[in-house]
Amino acid sequence: MSEILKQQLLKIIEVSDQEFDYILSHFNYKKLKKHQFLVQEGHQVTDDYFILSGCVKSYYTDAAGKVHIILFGARDWWITDYEAYYYQKSATLNIDCIEDTEVLCLSSENREKLCKELHKVEHFFRKKTNRRNVSLQNRILTLLSSSAKERYEKFLSDYPDLVRKLPKHLLASYLGVTRETLSRLYTSK
Repeated sequence: MSEILKQQLLKIIEVSDQEFDYILSHFNYKKLKKHQFLVQEGHQVTDDYFILSGCVKSYYTDAAGKVHIILFGARDWWITDYEAYYYQKSATLNIDCIEDTEVLCLSSENREKLCKELHKVEHFFRKKTNRRNVSLQNRILTLLSSSAKERYEKFLSDYPDLVRKLPKHLLASYLGVTRETLSRLYTSK
């Protein structure tokens, strides 16, 4: 399973087998069941999670109790509550498993250690952060300026494998539409 992480690293930086073994030694493996939390609102966040298998959702629950899905995470993705992780605050987001999930956990302390010792690892995380920032900006712009149909079509285009995994009510929440609206969009395809 750790080969997935190695392949992701190799897309951005060169690492020898020995360097990869050293990098991997800074991660902890965790297996979670469906509905189990990776991150829970109000709790400390010590890890960034690299998903080996499974699927998770990151969401915020507003004062009225409405759930707003921020993003999903699947195999080969990184996810955590980044504000809580970087600034050692309590989580404002929940991240729980949509299905049984396996992750590699990287503590903030180990991340800093790796970045300090191996400049290439710091370069890797900078590139990943840049990509995450662009993705989040595009998500916000899509929510602000696209119709429900356009958001749905973009999601289908960008994440065809993920669409098949997700219950319709979760996809509707992510797209900012009702389940009924999603059903109409789904049947019009």
